[in-house]
Amino acid sequence: MKPNRPVFNLLRSPLRSACHARLPQSKGLVFLVLACIPVLASDLAPTGTLRATFLGDNPVQGTVDAKTGVVSGPIADIVKEMARRAGVPYAIKPAADSKEVIDSLNNRTADIGFLAWEAERARQVDFSMPYLLMGSSYLVPASSPIKTVSDADQAGVKIGAVQGQSPTIYLMEHLKNAKIITWATAPSFEELQKKFASGEVDAFAANRARLILAADRYPSLRVAQDNFTVLEQAIVVQKGDTARLKIINEFLEEARASTLVRDSIAHAKLVGVDPAPPLH
Repeated sequence: MKPNRPVFNLLRSPLRSACHARLPQSKGLVFLVLACIPVLASDLAPTGTLRATFLGDNPVQGTVDAKTGVVSGPIADIVKEMARRAGVPYAIKPAADSKEVIDSLNNRTADIGFLAWEAERARQVDFSMPYLLMGSSYLVPASSPIKTVSDADQAGVKIGAVQGQSPTIYLMEHLKNAKIITWATAPSFEELQKKFASGEVDAFAANRARLILAADRYPSLRVAQDNFTVLEQAIVVQKGDTARLKIINEFLEEARASTLVRDSIAHAKLVGVDPAPPLH
C-alpha cells in the first residue's frame, strides 16, 4: 500500500444520517458494507468541541510537530473523522503519561483518550474495542547475544523499562527470570547506549515501532526478532460513560471494516503495528 494513499476512502457519510455504502467487487475482494450510525453531537462532545488526549511520546498513537504543534498519526485521523461526522470541531492535547490521560477524563477536560488496554487502567476508565494492535519487544546492542524475547528472560539479564507504560506492566506480570529496572521517564537513545555500555541494562523494553525508529537511526542498536506481547490500543472514556462508549464502539466497528486505520498506519509510515481486524 502506498504511504500517500488517501485516508478515509470508505468513511464519507455523516454520522447523524442513516445510510449504507457498498464497494464494487473486484479481483477477490468481497463487498464491504458500511452502516452510518446516528449520533447526537451532544452525546459525543457536550461542550461543542470533541476534546481528545493521547500519549504524546508514543508514535504508535500520534506525533506532535515540534514547530507547529499539529498532531498527526492514527489518533489524529480517528478524532478528525469522528468530529467531522458529529459536525463539531476538535482539539487534541498530548499527555505526558497514562495518569494524565485518565485524569483528563475524570476531571472532564477531555471527552476521549487513547491508551493500550491494561487491567489497572480498566478499573479507572472504560475501554472501547481496539482499533490497532501494537507489538512490544526489546532494543539491544547490535552485538548482544539476545536474539529473541526468550533469550532475554534469563537469570542475570537486566531489562530497562519506563514505569507505568503498558509493555512494562506486562513484563512485571510475566517475566520469570530476568530483572526489570524501571525509570520514571524514558532515556534518550544516546543515554540508553551508555547504559548498555556500562552494563546497567542488557535490553530496553518498549513498543516495537519506537524501537525500530531507534535501530534505524543507530547502527549500534537492533530490535529482537519477535514480540513478547501484542497490546491493544483503544479509546478510553470516563468510567460509566456508557452513552459515549456506545457511540465510539459503533464507529470503530465500522472503521475496522474499512481501511481507515490501515491507511493511517501507512500514511504515518509506522512499523510493528497492525490495524485491528474486522469483527465479522
